Amino acid sequence: MGLFDKLFKKEEEVLPELNVDDSAIVAIADGELIDVKSVPDPVFAEEMMGKSTAFKYNKDKVTLCSPANGTLGVLFPTGHAFGIVTNEGVEILIHCGVDTVNANGDGFKLLKKKQGDTVKAGDPIVEVDIKKLSANYDMSTMLIITNPNEKVFEFIEPQAVKRGQSVVK
Repeated sequence: MGLFDKLFKKEEEVLPELNVDDSAIVAIADGELIDVKSVPDPVFAEEMMGKSTAFKYNKDKVTLCSPANGTLGVLFPTGHAFGIVTNEGVEILIHCGVDTVNANGDGFKLLKKKQGDTVKAGDPIVEVDIKKLSANYDMSTMLIITNPNEKVFEFIEPQAVKRGQSVVK
């Protein structure tokens, strides 16, 4: 890397490593946990895919991280959604925005992880250009427990959350 590259290259955000229990489900970024019923899509708002909560982000860009320790079970090449199978067999889907699949990846940047990788809670998965995408899409981001593996989950009340903070009671 040359001098100019070093001077003008934007540094990637380095997020501190989290150390959470395998049963934990945590906030995927700093933001606002909101009532999923406020999301303008009935599939999400009515929890048709499973027990859900949602987040709003007021930054121009946000890095979405794994909500749990496990395996990256699915990673859409468009970056708009990814799924984690926790070490306890719970399946979680993160879906960023409503209808953002139609952006065909424009506004999403996949980060160094690929489907099948082992992940820890807090590991960066995708960078989202909220400012760009919000011009055309509702950017609510849903966390959906698609397979609870015989566990019962209740989400915390709407509030400001920090990456790594537990979102289940």
